[in-house]
Parts: sequence; C-alpha cells; structure tokens
Amino acid sequence: MVSKNTICLWFDGAALEAAQFYAAVFPDSAVGAVMRAPGDYPAGKQGNVLTVTFKVMGIPCLGLNGGPAFRHSEAFSFQVATDDQAETDRLWNAIVQNGGQESECGWCKDRWGLSWQITPRVLTAAIIDPDPAVAKRAFEAMMKMKKIDIATIEAALRG
Repeated sequence: MVSKNTICLWFDGAALEAAQFYAAVFPDSAVGAVMRAPGDYPAGKQGNVLTVTFKVMGIPCLGLNGGPAFRHSEAFSFQVATDDQAETDRLWNAIVQNGGQESECGWCKDRWGLSWQITPRVLTAAIIDPDPAVAKRAFEAMMKMKKIDIATIEAALRG
C-alpha cells in the first residue's frame, strides 16, 4: 500500500544509488519500486530511472531524478537519534566516508547534498534538562563539535 504522506527528494540522476546507500546504512530501510521513464523528459531519456520508492528508518520516500535545477539544503534534514557512540560513529562515518562532508553540532551531508543530524539521545536529553546550568554546559560542549562525542557530553553534564 502506498503511504498517504511520502517525502519526495529531488536528485540529479542518482536517486536509485542514494536509495540503495540509505537502505544499506540505516535500519528499517529498503528500496522499493523503480520506475523508468516511458519517454524522454527534460532531465533524461526514455528508460532512465525516473523515480524510486524507498524507506529510510521507516519513513516513506520517493527519489525523483529531476535533473540539476534544484539542490538539497540544510532547510531539510533527517534527524537520527542514536543510542551510543558506536551507532553515532557508524552512521556518521558511513555518510562522511562515502563522499559526504562534516558540518557542525552533529550535522553532516551525504554525497548527494542531503543533510543528516546524527544526534545521540543523551545530547537531546541534556539540552532539555530542567536544570538550566546542565542544559547550558551540554549545549556549549556540543557547539564545539562536529560529530558528537558522547563522553564529552556526559562530562559536561557532570560539570
């Protein structure tokens, strides 16, 4: 059954490659139907992959090979809650080491320009801690990081 709400992500010819990468890296992810263009279109030719359905961590997505007209930006990102440093490292490294790039405060971009926030649950809990001093220490520690280091966040929590 097709989901009532699906995220459509625009790619410049790499929708299937991106979907396959996400399915290999993220749990509860899979590639679904691949639709090839029944005729020529502005960004491609008949027979090219036009769309691909896929899931990223259970979220239904449609990759559209629409051409170079639009690029991804930080205005949209997937935020992934991680349980420990090993999971944080695995996901961050998979994205960055596959042609992606690091950013600040747990953000990175994949090689197709899509932004990801790899956010340990301990950081989220710390930033919303009811004690403003604890939240501030965690926030200040995070602001100095690219990939989140849970041990540093936990040290900041202890003061």
